[in-house]
Amino acid sequence: MDEMEEDVMAVVASYFSVLSEPMRLKIARVICEHEKSVSQIVQETGATQSNVSRHLQLMHRHGIVSKRKQGNLVYYRVSDPAMMDICRTVCVQILNRIDEREPLRKGLMRLVPASQRKVG
Repeated sequence: MDEMEEDVMAVVASYFSVLSEPMRLKIARVICEHEKSVSQIVQETGATQSNVSRHLQLMHRHGIVSKRKQGNLVYYRVSDPAMMDICRTVCVQILNRIDEREPLRKGLMRLVPASQRKVG
């Protein structure tokens, strides 16, 4: 593998590392359709403000989310729709491999729009 290919793989791995943390996925799910303030994200995820802020900063640095400030509030939204597509695709793949009696299946069904399910 040449140096350029190694650099490319490092960038790709870095992108996927952002998606590898459950709390960041939870945050992305909370803001996937609508922009929300940090306090709304904290409330919906059940995490602490400092934990949510730390994850949001990392997601912002990687271009996954964008933010805007309005007065004392900071609002975040998903700015990388491809990331949400990747997450939904993975959820569909897992959903299609899980026995219908598995408790995890119900949670995945809530994350995947009915139009994207290929479950038989």
